Amino acid sequence: MKKVAFHTLGCKTNLYETNGMIQKFLEAKYEIVDFDQFADIYVINTCTVTNVSDRKSRQMLRRAKEVNQNALVVAVGCYAQVAKEDLEQIEEIDLILGTNEKKDIVNYIEKYLEDNENDIELDDVLHNPEYSDFGAVSYTEKTRAVIKVQDGCDRFCSYCIIPYARGRVRSRKPKSIIEEATKISSEGIKEIVITGIHIASYGKDFKEDYALIDLLEELNKVEGLERIRLGSIEPLLITDEFVERLIKLEKVCHHFHLSLQSGCTQTLKRMNRRYTAEEFEEVTKRLRKAYNNAILTTDIIVGFPGETDEEFEETYKFLSKTKFYKMHVFKYSVRKGTKAASMKNQVRGDIKELRSKRLLELSDKNEKEYLDTYIGQTVKVLFEEEVDGKLKGHTENYIMVSAKSTEDLSNQIKAVCIEGIEGLELTGIVN
Repeated sequence: MKKVAFHTLGCKTNLYETNGMIQKFLEAKYEIVDFDQFADIYVINTCTVTNVSDRKSRQMLRRAKEVNQNALVVAVGCYAQVAKEDLEQIEEIDLILGTNEKKDIVNYIEKYLEDNENDIELDDVLHNPEYSDFGAVSYTEKTRAVIKVQDGCDRFCSYCIIPYARGRVRSRKPKSIIEEATKISSEGIKEIVITGIHIASYGKDFKEDYALIDLLEELNKVEGLERIRLGSIEPLLITDEFVERLIKLEKVCHHFHLSLQSGCTQTLKRMNRRYTAEEFEEVTKRLRKAYNNAILTTDIIVGFPGETDEEFEETYKFLSKTKFYKMHVFKYSVRKGTKAASMKNQVRGDIKELRSKRLLELSDKNEKEYLDTYIGQTVKVLFEEEVDGKLKGHTENYIMVSAKSTEDLSNQIKAVCIEGIEGLELTGIVN
């Protein structure tokens, strides 16, 4: 029985697809081992969202043969899709597969082992309208399961390489998603996370009129599920009509990750984000009006080409006013093949570093102030694990809570009275 090891970089969608590949190998009677163990085959599911992601992908590909120099090393996924020629120069790599080849990875590997066929012509993801369906994957993170509902993106933000790595929007059929959610629920999992590359676009490629909110309404009916958590969503999705239907779904968690990228309208325009800072602010007000305990998180890019001190200060003021619970801050990274790569007035690295530091400090300040408001309150927590004698889990709006208990409460939702804060998590007593 051949042994296969995996290493995954990047997003939840990549993690979901790695589990899909693992299931394919298990069905073919392969044994799955940890990446640092001896294996016959090492599969690295790559990421290309930033230069750092590219570098980490290359590092892991080179490291794969340290345990077994005779192993087969396979590069698969986003970085492999957009940089096949570059990866062909790395001698440790034996086989390169792109995004859409993942579901057939076992066939490609067995063909390579049989006749040494390694020059695979990767699928043209930009012109393939078909969703690549793994079937029911059942990827579980502790006590929550991740469900991929779509792939690809049609937005073509000027800084982003992902449409070229993932292709255009392709949506998974609702029936397949509901079947997977039902299977997950039957296994006792109480929470699912809806993920994809641009889930706000879900359904736009269907001939019938069916969108993300329609899917959520169906998922809300699945017996046994108690929480439905949304992955990163496009702010323009959050219309009055969308929120009016969403608030009727009691299982949808009140945590919304809205990708802002900049609080300056001029910068947003150069990014091709298709909304203004003012329009984004209206979205945050809409959600906070609908949910009094809504937590909003976001992504910010600092040092985008042409971002002046004045534009950055405009972003800082916007974020100070909007008060996101948490901000994921990224320093702009040049991506070859994108429009932004050739833009004038690239920002120096030291300036990006200073701007990033200021926003991270603001994020920590916002998070601490928000957590302070929970002291004395009672919240519902889905417990996930025990760490150093304390049970840990998340509220429905995704705040980490730890509590002492003599019982094993894993995968149970319990009320917790909040007494204090340790670091950036709430602490309390199980009622």
